[in-house]
Amino acid sequence: MTLPQPSTPAASAPAFFSPQVSAARRFYRNLNPPKHAALSVVSGGCEHCASNYEIHRATFPFYSIEYVVRGHGSLKLKQNRHPLQPGVVFSYGPGVRQDIAADPADPPVKYFLDFAGSKSKDILRRCGLPPGAVSHVFPPNEIQNLFDELIRCGQRGSPRSAELCRRLLECLALKISEARVPAAGAGTRAFATYQQCREHVEKHFTQLKTLQQLARECHVDAAYLCRLFQKFDHQTPYQFLMRLKMNLAAEQLRQPGALVKQVAERAGFSDQFHFSRAFKSVFGAAPEIFRRLH
Repeated sequence: MTLPQPSTPAASAPAFFSPQVSAARRFYRNLNPPKHAALSVVSGGCEHCASNYEIHRATFPFYSIEYVVRGHGSLKLKQNRHPLQPGVVFSYGPGVRQDIAADPADPPVKYFLDFAGSKSKDILRRCGLPPGAVSHVFPPNEIQNLFDELIRCGQRGSPRSAELCRRLLECLALKISEARVPAAGAGTRAFATYQQCREHVEKHFTQLKTLQQLARECHVDAAYLCRLFQKFDHQTPYQFLMRLKMNLAAEQLRQPGALVKQVAERAGFSDQFHFSRAFKSVFGAAPEIFRRLH
Protein backbone atom coordinates (compact mmCIF):
# COMPACT_ATOMS: atom_id res chain seq x y z
CA MET A 1 0.00 0.00 0.00
CA THR A 2 1.51 3.37 -1.00
CA LEU A 3 0.69 6.78 0.37
CA PRO A 4 -0.38 9.60 -1.95
CA GLN A 5 2.54 11.52 -3.43
CA PRO A 6 2.99 14.52 -1.15
CA SER A 7 2.68 18.04 -2.49
CA THR A 8 3.33 21.43 -0.94
CA PRO A 9 0.29 22.82 0.92
CA ALA A 10 -1.51 25.52 -1.02
CA ALA A 11 -1.15 29.07 0.23
CA SER A 12 -4.91 29.64 -0.22
CA ALA A 13 -5.94 26.70 1.98
CA PRO A 14 -8.54 27.31 4.71
CA ALA A 15 -7.28 28.60 8.05
CA PHE A 16 -8.15 25.32 9.81
CA PHE A 17 -5.58 23.44 7.68
CA SER A 18 -2.45 23.15 9.80
CA PRO A 19 0.77 24.67 8.40
CA GLN A 20 2.81 22.32 10.62
CA VAL A 21 3.17 19.65 7.95
CA SER A 22 6.16 18.59 5.90
CA ALA A 23 3.91 17.76 2.95
CA ALA A 24 0.23 17.33 2.24
CA ARG A 25 -2.26 16.38 -0.43
CA ARG A 26 -5.53 18.18 0.21
CA PHE A 27 -8.77 19.30 -1.38
CA TYR A 28 -11.54 21.63 -0.33
CA ARG A 29 -14.90 22.31 -1.87
CA ASN A 30 -17.68 24.64 -0.67
CA LEU A 31 -16.66 25.92 2.77
CA ASN A 32 -20.17 27.32 3.23
CA PRO A 33 -22.31 24.28 2.40
CA PRO A 34 -26.07 24.87 2.02
CA LYS A 35 -27.83 24.70 5.37
CA HIS A 36 -30.54 22.46 3.90
CA ALA A 37 -28.03 19.93 2.53
CA ALA A 38 -28.36 16.40 3.93
CA LEU A 39 -24.67 15.60 3.47
CA SER A 40 -21.86 17.63 1.94
CA VAL A 41 -18.13 16.82 1.87
CA VAL A 42 -16.26 20.05 2.62
CA SER A 43 -12.59 19.11 2.56
CA GLY A 44 -10.14 16.30 3.07
CA GLY A 45 -6.63 15.11 2.45
CA CYS A 46 -3.52 13.37 3.68
CA GLU A 47 -1.01 15.19 5.89
CA HIS A 48 2.59 14.27 6.68
CA CYS A 49 2.83 15.93 10.09
CA ALA A 50 5.97 17.84 11.02
CA SER A 51 7.78 17.01 14.25
CA ASN A 52 6.27 20.13 15.88
CA TYR A 53 2.70 19.41 14.72
CA GLU A 54 0.13 20.49 17.30
CA ILE A 55 -3.59 21.24 17.08
CA HIS A 56 -5.54 22.86 19.92
CA ARG A 57 -9.15 23.70 19.07
CA ALA A 58 -12.11 24.26 21.38
CA THR A 59 -14.52 23.38 18.57
CA PHE A 60 -14.67 22.79 14.81
CA PRO A 61 -17.17 24.08 12.24
CA PHE A 62 -17.69 20.70 10.55
CA TYR A 63 -17.81 17.02 11.46
CA SER A 64 -14.55 15.22 10.81
CA ILE A 65 -13.02 11.74 10.61
CA GLU A 66 -9.24 11.35 10.96
CA TYR A 67 -7.24 8.20 10.33
CA VAL A 68 -3.58 7.46 11.13
CA VAL A 69 -1.61 5.26 8.72
CA ARG A 70 1.95 5.84 9.92
CA GLY A 71 3.80 7.26 12.91
CA HIS A 72 2.71 8.15 16.42
CA GLY A 73 1.40 10.97 18.53
CA SER A 74 -1.13 11.85 21.20
CA LEU A 75 -4.80 12.78 21.09
CA LYS A 76 -7.17 14.35 23.60
CA LEU A 77 -10.91 14.47 22.88
CA LYS A 78 -13.51 15.44 25.48
CA GLN A 79 -10.84 15.32 28.21
CA ASN A 80 -9.96 11.71 27.29
CA ARG A 81 -6.39 10.96 26.20
CA HIS A 82 -5.50 8.39 23.55
CA PRO A 83 -2.28 7.33 21.81
CA LEU A 84 -2.07 7.82 18.05
CA GLN A 85 -0.68 4.90 16.06
CA PRO A 86 -1.35 3.18 12.72
CA GLY A 87 -4.97 2.10 12.43
CA VAL A 88 -6.40 4.65 14.87
CA VAL A 89 -9.52 6.41 13.58
CA PHE A 90 -11.36 9.16 15.45
CA SER A 91 -14.05 11.79 15.02
CA TYR A 92 -14.91 15.25 16.27
CA GLY A 93 -17.18 18.13 15.37
CA PRO A 94 -18.93 21.24 16.71
CA GLY A 95 -18.52 21.52 20.48
CA VAL A 96 -15.81 18.85 20.74
CA ARG A 97 -12.39 20.06 21.88
CA GLN A 98 -9.43 18.57 19.99
CA ASP A 99 -5.80 18.45 21.11
CA ILE A 100 -3.55 16.56 18.70
CA ALA A 101 0.25 16.39 18.88
CA ALA A 102 2.90 14.53 16.93
CA ASP A 103 5.58 12.36 18.46
CA PRO A 104 8.66 14.38 17.35
CA ALA A 105 10.64 11.18 16.87
CA ASP A 106 7.97 9.57 14.67
CA PRO A 107 5.43 12.13 13.40
CA PRO A 108 2.18 10.66 12.08
CA VAL A 109 0.89 10.53 8.54
CA LYS A 110 -2.86 10.88 8.72
CA TYR A 111 -5.90 11.27 6.52
CA PHE A 112 -8.85 13.52 7.34
CA LEU A 113 -12.30 14.19 5.93
CA ASP A 114 -14.55 17.11 6.88
CA PHE A 115 -18.28 17.15 6.12
CA ALA A 116 -21.54 18.83 7.08
CA GLY A 117 -25.30 18.36 6.78
CA SER A 118 -28.25 16.93 8.65
CA LYS A 119 -27.07 13.35 8.08
CA SER A 120 -23.55 13.92 9.44
CA LYS A 121 -24.23 12.57 12.93
CA ASP A 122 -26.03 9.59 11.42
CA ILE A 123 -22.95 8.83 9.30
CA LEU A 124 -20.77 8.89 12.43
CA ARG A 125 -23.19 6.74 14.43
CA ARG A 126 -23.32 4.26 11.56
CA CYS A 127 -19.57 3.65 11.77
CA GLY A 128 -19.51 3.63 15.58
CA LEU A 129 -17.72 6.98 15.83
CA PRO A 130 -20.02 9.58 17.40
CA PRO A 131 -18.25 12.95 17.75
CA GLY A 132 -15.39 12.59 20.21
CA ALA A 133 -15.02 8.81 19.81
CA VAL A 134 -11.83 6.87 19.06
CA SER A 135 -11.54 3.43 17.53
CA HIS A 136 -9.08 1.25 15.64
CA VAL A 137 -9.34 -0.48 12.27
CA PHE A 138 -7.66 -3.77 11.48
CA PRO A 139 -5.63 -4.33 9.41
CA PRO A 140 -4.27 -0.79 9.93
CA ASN A 141 -4.39 0.01 6.18
CA GLU A 142 -7.94 -1.33 5.73
CA ILE A 143 -9.61 1.99 4.83
CA GLN A 144 -6.69 3.76 3.14
CA ASN A 145 -7.86 3.08 -0.42
CA LEU A 146 -11.20 4.79 0.22
CA PHE A 147 -9.47 7.91 1.57
CA ASP A 148 -7.18 7.94 -1.48
CA GLU A 149 -10.17 7.77 -3.81
CA LEU A 150 -11.91 10.56 -1.90
CA ILE A 151 -8.86 12.78 -2.39
CA ARG A 152 -8.77 12.01 -6.11
CA CYS A 153 -12.48 12.80 -6.50
CA GLY A 154 -12.20 15.95 -4.41
CA GLN A 155 -9.26 17.29 -6.37
CA ARG A 156 -10.75 16.40 -9.76
CA GLY A 157 -13.56 18.89 -9.50
CA SER A 158 -15.71 17.24 -12.17
CA PRO A 159 -19.49 17.85 -12.37
CA ARG A 160 -20.10 14.63 -10.41
CA SER A 161 -17.35 15.13 -7.82
CA ALA A 162 -19.69 16.30 -5.07
CA GLU A 163 -21.96 13.29 -5.46
CA LEU A 164 -19.02 10.89 -5.72
CA CYS A 165 -17.52 12.29 -2.52
CA ARG A 166 -20.84 11.86 -0.69
CA ARG A 167 -21.18 8.27 -1.88
CA LEU A 168 -17.59 7.48 -0.93
CA LEU A 169 -18.15 8.98 2.53
CA GLU A 170 -21.10 6.61 2.99
CA CYS A 171 -18.92 3.69 1.85
CA LEU A 172 -16.20 4.80 4.24
CA ALA A 173 -18.67 4.71 7.14
CA LEU A 174 -19.70 1.16 6.25
CA LYS A 175 -16.08 0.07 5.91
CA ILE A 176 -15.11 1.56 9.27
CA SER A 177 -18.09 -0.17 10.87
CA GLU A 178 -16.92 -3.49 9.44
CA ALA A 179 -13.22 -3.10 10.23
CA ARG A 180 -13.17 -1.21 13.51
CA VAL A 181 -11.99 -2.57 16.84
CA PRO A 182 -12.99 -0.64 20.00
CA ALA A 183 -10.03 1.41 21.19
CA ALA A 184 -10.21 -0.30 24.59
CA GLY A 185 -9.58 -3.66 22.92
CA ALA A 186 -6.96 -2.70 20.36
CA GLY A 187 -4.01 -2.78 22.75
CA THR A 188 -4.98 -5.87 24.70
CA ARG A 189 -3.27 -9.26 24.78
CA ALA A 190 -6.45 -10.78 23.33
CA PHE A 191 -6.23 -8.53 20.26
CA ALA A 192 -2.54 -9.34 19.83
CA THR A 193 -3.39 -13.05 19.92
CA TYR A 194 -6.13 -12.50 17.35
CA GLN A 195 -3.69 -10.66 15.06
CA GLN A 196 -1.16 -13.48 15.29
CA CYS A 197 -3.80 -16.13 14.54
CA ARG A 198 -5.22 -14.17 11.61
CA GLU A 199 -1.75 -13.68 10.13
CA HIS A 200 -1.11 -17.42 10.50
CA VAL A 201 -4.30 -18.20 8.56
CA GLU A 202 -3.37 -15.73 5.81
CA LYS A 203 0.08 -17.29 5.38
CA HIS A 204 -0.90 -20.97 5.60
CA PHE A 205 -4.56 -21.20 4.54
CA THR A 206 -3.90 -23.69 1.72
CA GLN A 207 -2.43 -26.16 4.24
CA LEU A 208 -5.03 -25.62 6.96
CA LYS A 209 -8.06 -27.92 6.93
CA THR A 210 -9.86 -27.73 10.26
CA LEU A 211 -10.48 -25.37 13.16
CA GLN A 212 -8.72 -27.81 15.46
CA GLN A 213 -5.59 -27.78 13.30
CA LEU A 214 -5.58 -23.98 13.23
CA ALA A 215 -6.00 -23.72 17.00
CA ARG A 216 -3.24 -26.27 17.55
CA GLU A 217 -0.78 -24.44 15.29
CA CYS A 218 -1.63 -21.12 16.96
CA HIS A 219 -1.22 -22.68 20.43
CA VAL A 220 -4.68 -21.62 21.63
CA ASP A 221 -7.89 -23.40 22.57
CA ALA A 222 -10.36 -23.77 19.69
CA ALA A 223 -13.26 -22.26 21.67
CA TYR A 224 -11.10 -19.27 22.67
CA LEU A 225 -10.01 -18.80 19.05
CA CYS A 226 -13.67 -18.65 17.99
CA ARG A 227 -14.40 -16.03 20.65
CA LEU A 228 -11.48 -13.90 19.45
CA PHE A 229 -12.67 -13.93 15.83
CA GLN A 230 -16.26 -13.23 16.81
CA LYS A 231 -15.14 -10.26 18.91
CA PHE A 232 -12.64 -8.69 16.53
CA ASP A 233 -13.69 -9.96 13.10
CA HIS A 234 -17.44 -10.67 13.40
CA GLN A 235 -17.01 -14.13 11.85
CA THR A 236 -15.65 -17.51 12.85
CA PRO A 237 -12.04 -18.47 12.09
CA TYR A 238 -13.33 -21.29 9.88
CA GLN A 239 -15.42 -18.84 7.84
CA PHE A 240 -12.35 -16.66 7.38
CA LEU A 241 -10.29 -19.70 6.35
CA MET A 242 -12.92 -20.83 3.83
CA ARG A 243 -13.19 -17.36 2.32
CA LEU A 244 -9.43 -17.27 1.67
CA LYS A 245 -9.52 -20.74 0.13
CA MET A 246 -12.52 -19.92 -2.07
CA ASN A 247 -11.05 -16.60 -3.24
CA LEU A 248 -7.94 -18.46 -4.37
CA ALA A 249 -10.05 -21.13 -6.07
CA ALA A 250 -12.19 -18.52 -7.86
CA GLU A 251 -9.11 -16.82 -9.28
CA GLN A 252 -7.70 -20.13 -10.50
CA LEU A 253 -11.00 -21.24 -12.04
CA ARG A 254 -10.89 -18.16 -14.27
CA GLN A 255 -7.70 -19.42 -15.92
CA PRO A 256 -8.15 -21.14 -19.32
CA GLY A 257 -8.13 -24.90 -19.06
CA ALA A 258 -8.46 -24.96 -15.28
CA LEU A 259 -9.66 -28.30 -13.89
CA VAL A 260 -11.90 -28.32 -10.82
CA LYS A 261 -10.03 -31.26 -9.30
CA GLN A 262 -6.67 -29.50 -9.56
CA VAL A 263 -8.05 -26.24 -8.19
CA ALA A 264 -9.56 -28.12 -5.25
CA GLU A 265 -6.21 -29.72 -4.44
CA ARG A 266 -4.40 -26.37 -4.56
CA ALA A 267 -6.92 -24.96 -2.12
CA GLY A 268 -6.23 -27.84 0.27
CA PHE A 269 -9.21 -30.12 -0.52
CA SER A 270 -8.64 -33.82 -1.12
CA ASP A 271 -12.38 -34.38 -1.69
CA GLN A 272 -13.73 -32.66 -4.82
CA PHE A 273 -17.33 -33.00 -3.64
CA HIS A 274 -16.50 -31.26 -0.35
CA PHE A 275 -14.75 -28.51 -2.30
CA SER A 276 -17.72 -28.00 -4.63
CA ARG A 277 -20.13 -27.80 -1.71
CA ALA A 278 -17.94 -25.27 0.12
CA PHE A 279 -17.48 -23.22 -3.06
CA LYS A 280 -21.22 -23.05 -3.65
CA SER A 281 -21.92 -22.05 -0.06
CA VAL A 282 -19.61 -19.03 -0.49
CA PHE A 283 -20.40 -17.90 -4.05
CA GLY A 284 -23.86 -19.35 -4.63
CA ALA A 285 -22.77 -21.33 -7.69
CA ALA A 286 -20.93 -24.62 -8.20
CA PRO A 287 -17.34 -24.41 -9.51
CA GLU A 288 -18.35 -25.78 -12.94
CA ILE A 289 -21.01 -23.10 -13.36
CA PHE A 290 -18.70 -20.35 -12.04
CA ARG A 291 -16.03 -21.35 -14.54
CA ARG A 292 -18.49 -21.10 -17.47
CA LEU A 293 -19.61 -17.67 -16.32
CA HIS A 294 -16.06 -16.40 -16.63
